[in-house]
Amino acid sequence: MNARRLLLLLLASTVGALIAMTLVWPKPDPASASSVVAISAGGRHTCALTSAGGVMCWGRNHRGQLGTGTTEDSTTAVGVSGLDSGVLDISAGFDHTCVVTTAGQARCWGENDDGQLGNGAVGDSHRTTPVEVCASAKCGAPLSEVASISAGASHTCVLTTSGRAKCWGSNEHGQLGDGTTTDRAAPVDVPGLENLVAIAAGGFHTCAITQEGAATCWGKNLEGQVGDDRACGIDCPAP
Repeated sequence: MNARRLLLLLLASTVGALIAMTLVWPKPDPASASSVVAISAGGRHTCALTSAGGVMCWGRNHRGQLGTGTTEDSTTAVGVSGLDSGVLDISAGFDHTCVVTTAGQARCWGENDDGQLGNGAVGDSHRTTPVEVCASAKCGAPLSEVASISAGASHTCVLTTSGRAKCWGSNEHGQLGDGTTTDRAAPVDVPGLENLVAIAAGGFHTCAITQEGAATCWGKNLEGQVGDDRACGIDCPAP
């Protein structure tokens, strides 16, 4: 075989291989289309916020906490249904996940045994896709003017644009801060707090920072996590 013929055969083989690769090569992961700007790790899953305002999640999904519309686990990042864009903040709880949209509304998905999704439902009412958080127990309108969100083990809290705190879900240890230990399936106000700039929900307690730089906490205090050794004992249902 002469050199010219060999060169032509090699060229044809290379072109054929490139065509085959184009046809079968896997498409890039959607997460690669934009960079990750925020991330939150839950109990057994993780979620990320992209620069495009979309949400990607991966890991355990037995309660629908990945938001894909299924309960199948995923070892790679998958897009959350209906949230390709328009998200400002994200927080992964133990088995649920919540976001704040650019419209100032909150949406959650995943486990809802204690009402931590805030949609007015409780018990065996897990959601595999995002649902709107209600403004009140009547659920006549969505919660609005939300600035940031934090998901705990089985409760969720938000900071509003007016510097107030609202919480919902499990309240066994007073982690909702409304002065009771009654679970709530929709947001309730945390009374006595204003001018807040940050909020964080722990496993069974919650903390916030005021505009003056003071920290205040409420909820389970068995290990002193409320931080002030108050006479309320192991449960402090108010800030």
